[in-house]
Amino acid sequence: MKVIKLGGSLLDDMTRRVEALADIATAWAAGEQIVLVHGGGKHIDARLAQLGIAKRTHAGLRVTDDATLDVVVSVLGGSVNKMLVAELTALGVRCAGFSGADAATLVAQKHPSIDGVDLGHVGKVVRSSPLLLQSLLGAGILPVVSSVAQGPNGTLLNVNADTAATAIAEGLGAVSLHFITDVAGLLDAQGRVIPKLTADEARAFLASDVVTGGMKPKLEAALNALSSGVSTIAIGSSREAEGGTELVAA
Repeated sequence: MKVIKLGGSLLDDMTRRVEALADIATAWAAGEQIVLVHGGGKHIDARLAQLGIAKRTHAGLRVTDDATLDVVVSVLGGSVNKMLVAELTALGVRCAGFSGADAATLVAQKHPSIDGVDLGHVGKVVRSSPLLLQSLLGAGILPVVSSVAQGPNGTLLNVNADTAATAIAEGLGAVSLHFITDVAGLLDAQGRVIPKLTADEARAFLASDVVTGGMKPKLEAALNALSSGVSTIAIGSSREAEGGTELVAA
């Protein structure tokens, strides 16, 4: 069982996106069980700009007020999710797209304020139910899950897609988690890809200035997955020839 997270600006690059989906389709056709989890931050940014809604972030998280949540839900659960479903279908994959809020696939609590800033409808994933995912996989259908979670009392929460993928991998008992990104892998201070990294080395990198931007939450999510029993974690391109970073326990 493998969970794959697709995100970053790779989702905006049709050529690279289709290459990644083609690799997924090939693995699926070979009999590998796969769950695809996705974000879509650039698509959300574009829609907010069209609507004249200001983008606000704090501590690397999108401040999500009522209007922004409407955009997040419609873009992630709608246009981006169905784009991926359509493209996988064109590659011969029978798949179904839905949000993490469906059937408690992702359950979150409201994220606490950071530095006194209320993040609005942003969540921290607390658990993942594998029921819907297992049902679809058992029927030969590849699940495509957007990073919107079920919140308290029937609310919806915007959650980090890397964290969402990690929770889903943990809930399924997946042996492999692959973060497919628009970069070759985790880079060292000289800009070279680090092919293998232990958990202790990853923690040291997180404490340094080397890891920045979207790679930081990705590496944090990878460490959480490793500590929860996911045995194989990779960060980088879907193409093996392009390398990547493998995270190992020791």
